[in-house]
Amino acid sequence: MTPQASAKKTVCRRLNVVLIKPSKYDDDGYVIRHFRGVLPSNTLACLLSLTEDLKRRRALGFDIELRTRIFDDTVQPIPVDRIIHSNKLPRNRTVVALVGVQSNQFPRAADLARRFRSGGLQVLIGGFHVSGIPFSEIGSGIQELTDLGITIVKGEVEETWGDILEDALHDRLRPIYDFLDRKPDLCNQPVPMINPAYQRLFIASKIGTIDCSRGCPYNCSFCTIISVQGRKVRFRSVETLTSAIRDNYKRFGINYYFFTDDNFARNACWRDVFEMLARLRVEEGIPICFMIQADTQSYKIADFIELASLAGCTQVFIGMESINPENLKAAGKAQNKIQEYREMIAAWHGAKIATHIAYIIGFPFDTPESVEKDVNSLKQDLGVEQASFFMLTPLPGSQDHARMLHAGEFMEPDLNSYDSFHETTRHPNFAPGEWYATYRKAWRSFYSFEYMRDVLANANPENYWNILRNFIWYKNSVHIEGGHPMIHGLFRIKDRTDRRPGFPVESRVRHFARRFREVRRLIRKWIALLLEMEELWLQTRKRSEAELRLISELKRVRAEVNRNLRTAELQVAYYRAMAHVPELRVPSRLSLAFRDLNLDFARRVTYSRMDIQKFWNKTWKCWRRRKIFAIRPQGVFLNFLRDARLMFLFAVAFLRADRNLKQDEWRATY
Repeated sequence: MTPQASAKKTVCRRLNVVLIKPSKYDDDGYVIRHFRGVLPSNTLACLLSLTEDLKRRRALGFDIELRTRIFDDTVQPIPVDRIIHSNKLPRNRTVVALVGVQSNQFPRAADLARRFRSGGLQVLIGGFHVSGIPFSEIGSGIQELTDLGITIVKGEVEETWGDILEDALHDRLRPIYDFLDRKPDLCNQPVPMINPAYQRLFIASKIGTIDCSRGCPYNCSFCTIISVQGRKVRFRSVETLTSAIRDNYKRFGINYYFFTDDNFARNACWRDVFEMLARLRVEEGIPICFMIQADTQSYKIADFIELASLAGCTQVFIGMESINPENLKAAGKAQNKIQEYREMIAAWHGAKIATHIAYIIGFPFDTPESVEKDVNSLKQDLGVEQASFFMLTPLPGSQDHARMLHAGEFMEPDLNSYDSFHETTRHPNFAPGEWYATYRKAWRSFYSFEYMRDVLANANPENYWNILRNFIWYKNSVHIEGGHPMIHGLFRIKDRTDRRPGFPVESRVRHFARRFREVRRLIRKWIALLLEMEELWLQTRKRSEAELRLISELKRVRAEVNRNLRTAELQVAYYRAMAHVPELRVPSRLSLAFRDLNLDFARRVTYSRMDIQKFWNKTWKCWRRRKIFAIRPQGVFLNFLRDARLMFLFAVAFLRADRNLKQDEWRATY
């Protein structure tokens, strides 16, 4: 140790650890950041728990105060200047760790790292991108960072995080830490922890993430999991998971989890985990629900689906990838058997678990026509409720990337495009731009109104609102934001000055004008999306016997008189329906006379808002043609009232859905 470092050690009494999950840039150079996100970062939660564990154990010394700050670039502005200033305070040292960096996030991470390093801070970069690249393939981008004094961390750090922070404390960080051959035993490691302030930055603040296991035994050519986490599956102990889930519910109300295991079915302790979750639900009254990822063969494992359902699984994400046998063979997906897909989907549906499949576009045997045919098959033959489409991308660390690199094939040099919705290679079956157009068409086709209506009409009541929420999220991400659901959240925030180097910083006036136009378009699209979702709800919501009987009687009475019903005739229909359903309450004539203001009446009899939409289309047509006197003011008022009433009913049903469905599920299961 140098004399300067020794002196610094005696002076430093506080180590500030700043954990940052970077975002990526959009095509205009702005950071993709949202007012509210969808899923919190599991990597941030993991490293926060590891750092807090070191603090609790005083692992860096009893005279060292350890402080941790976390920032998620996707939902928070990064206060670069304030973080740099923290390193200049007396007896303080600050180290910045850019964590969980994926390939498409690497350009943003590198830009942040340079800024922090120029401010005199020690900087670490870790994640799948830097971990997956072999030393022989490290390019000028990473070499440039190490030349600046930025440290690269390859692999998982559960057993070495304390050593890295101690090196940072003593100003002796190495250029590269390589732990790829030192896979940690996760059994008794700290479980990813909940940070309430961070959770509030997400739409659903009661959702947590935990990686119950890491690694995957399969050998898919496009995947980077096996090169970073290995093919041997390592898992956390059931005891530590039980304690964390119980504590998270009691302290923070966390009742839904996304278990981020790449393949939950290959966790050797899956049965113990499911049985533990079922006990928490039954014996302790903790209403835990969750989503998992599993392979296409998991449905064959004895008791797997049945126990998943009892444990509270509501949705499974399945790596189907393709329904073309030649594509699966080329991708090393030998475990996927196309002839078994229908049986697999039916098995999950039989347990009332919604299916969500991953589908990759751009395999060697794909064409625009074959992809269209495949998407129709997903809808008509397999009946999956949800699908996520991806463009095949040669991610650094995957076999595809290594093969193309050695063969000298073209790959997009800008890593910012490696996000699964940009063309990063040349495909012989697609003209330039056609691959992306085919990808967009797949989203539009699958999430058409007609297919979403069919899915919701046949959905299990337990999954109805979860599926509808995902429809809203996916339609917003793909059709409004123009990106991918795995990246986008609610309402883009564009910082005028936080732009990718090389893009000009706009003047305040020009930026305001641009954002005003963008937000105006956004609001119009949101209104259209909400009305579309409201229409889906009206056409597919589950109705009681009383509602169905009432509508039947209303149709009978209207057929008898062949006109719109008067108040007395409406009351007659109620009395007829009550003869079959005694619990139905008959409203007074006064209540029916003011039926346009009657929310209960609207809820029972409305199947669609199409007639209201026809009125608005006709009114807008008159307005554009300057036929103002053809617009009926009373019609505008009444239809606005009807539209507002239906939207209010939809909003109430949407907000009440979680509580009611959990109660119904509880009664049905126990």
